[in-house]
Parts: sequence; structure tokens; C-alpha cells
Amino acid sequence: MDRKRQRWGWLFVAPFGVVFLTFLVAPLAYAFWMSLQTNTLATGTTFTGLANYVKAFSDPIFLGGLGRVGQFALIMIPAQMIVALVAALVLDNLSTALSKFSRLMIFVPYAIPVVIGALMWGFLYSPRFGPATDIFGLIGLAAPDFLAKGSIFASLVNIVTWQWAGYYMIIIYAALRGIDPAIYEAARLDGANGRQIALRVKVPMISSSMVMVLIFSLIGTLQFFTEPQVLRAVAQGAIPVSYTPNMYAYSLAFSYSQFNYASAISFSLGIVVFIGSYLFLFVTRKQSGLK
Repeated sequence: MDRKRQRWGWLFVAPFGVVFLTFLVAPLAYAFWMSLQTNTLATGTTFTGLANYVKAFSDPIFLGGLGRVGQFALIMIPAQMIVALVAALVLDNLSTALSKFSRLMIFVPYAIPVVIGALMWGFLYSPRFGPATDIFGLIGLAAPDFLAKGSIFASLVNIVTWQWAGYYMIIIYAALRGIDPAIYEAARLDGANGRQIALRVKVPMISSSMVMVLIFSLIGTLQFFTEPQVLRAVAQGAIPVSYTPNMYAYSLAFSYSQFNYASAISFSLGIVVFIGSYLFLFVTRKQSGLK
């Protein structure tokens, strides 16, 4: 009977396994093999081992992109977590129909495809078609150029925070709903007010969920690609092709046909993401429940 159940189990898993191997494992293996080779007009395709990786980690363009996404991480991750945490704490105290509607409205930006969201914000930021000119004109001021080189950083931070804060809010809110209400009653009997309950009871009890949200945000930030790639067409030179490592790899592959080096750049970024995530989980292993 057990063997029969195992056979049926493998049968049900087989379609997913085929898709997983065909569209994820096989392309990754092929890309990794390409990253170990170099293609030149003089010698053709030759196996060069880790030479492309050595070149990547000494490439100032790649390192500059890593530094830029590091700057984004320092700003975007705290902004997203603060917005998500505050929204979740507020909604956790609401018990009316407004709470359900508010959760839906905060979550809606995440449900919008990233490309569509970036295009929408590109229109809103536009100095010619966006509403900023009319709004600032009502008070006699000139609208700022949100797509200028000096302000594109803040504009991208705003887009990503708007896009992902709702998703992280749902994770934090679900963790808050899993706390026993009796703990809050005990805190009130001890004289704690609402702010003290939120900061000294709720937040410490959802630390593992906060760590998970931070890891998701860190991985997503280091892989930053869609928003700057979409806005690049309307940002008038404010976003170069090497603005982030993923954009750099995309440009190398599809603009200069350097598929081998682009593969090495992509895997180098994956190495950085893995090491960064592992180190953070190791440092926060007590808060995340990993010991």
C-alpha cells in the first residue's frame, strides 16, 4: 500500500518536476556552463574556467552597480518595513469593515504587474504629461523633475516602496493575528498603553516574520531590474544601462552579444545575494528561530 501511494505521489509531482527541470534547472545549468567559457572572434569559444568570475569581481562597472543597489537597500528596506509594520499594527487594532477594505487597498499595488506599475509611475513623473505640473502650478511653484539625474534615486525608492509594502504588510499582519489576545489583556492589566503594547509586545513577538520580510526585501533589492529598466526610456539619460548589475548583464547579453560574460555577471550577483542572505540569517538566527 505504501509503495502504491508513493507511485501515485510521484505521478502527481511529475508534471511540476518536468516543468521545473526544463525551465529552471536546465537553463541555469546551461548558463553556468556558458559562464565558464569565453567567445572571441580570434579563438572562438574556449573553456576559461573562473576567468569570467575574476573579471566580474574586478569590473568597476559591476562593482559600481553593486554599490548602487547597496545604497538602495539602505533606503528602501527600512522604508518598506516601516510602512508595512505601521500599516499592519494599525489594521490589527481595527475590527470594522474598514479594516478589510484598507487591507485590500494597501495590497492592491502588489497585485499590479511590476511593468504596468512602473509605466504608470513614469506617466505620473512625466513633466509634460504628469499631474505634478498642474498641482504645483496651483500654488505658483514649478514642479520638480522627478526623472532628472539628481532625483531618479528617490523616485525609484518611492515606486518600489509603493509596490511591495502591501505584500510585506500582509505577512506582518498574518503574524500579528496569530498572537494570543490574552497576552494583550495581561499587558493592559499591567498598565501598558496601546503604544507600549505595539512596541514592547507585538513587535518582539513577530521578530521571525520581520526577519523573513527583511530577507525578501534584501533579495529583491539586490536583483533590482524592472523599474529602472522601464523608466530608462523616459528618464532622459538619468539611468545608464549599467545602473544595476542585472541591467548590466542584460545589456551585455542583448546589446553586445557577450553572453558568456553576462552569464558570469548574473551568477556573480547570485553569489553576492546568497552570501548576503546567509550572513544576515546567521546574525539574526535567534530572532528568526534558526539556531
